Amino acid sequence: MTFKGINFDILAGISAPFIAYYGIRISKISRNFIVCWNILSLALLLNIVLIAFLSAPSPLQKIAFHQPNIAILYFPFSWLPTFIVPVILFGHLVSIRQLLKQKPSTPPQS
Repeated sequence: MTFKGINFDILAGISAPFIAYYGIRISKISRNFIVCWNILSLALLLNIVLIAFLSAPSPLQKIAFHQPNIAILYFPFSWLPTFIVPVILFGHLVSIRQLLKQKPSTPPQS
């Protein structure tokens, strides 16, 4: 779970401001693309949560035996599983719901 590791979820965080600006603010990106981006971001979030869970020192630890994920047990890293991840999960789910609930915009009639 480092920048050299398999935490590709950082790509979702880096691309989020661009998706928000070009997709929401100036409408250059389609709604379907934004929905797909949100679903992909949720998959990346699930991936890193599973890695963190399976590498934490517990009876369920399956990976990273030589260096378990003990950082999440200490402040300020304890904010990640207790606050940050649920907020990100909620944000993606709300965004997907809002995008799917919206009616497609129709072009103006001349």
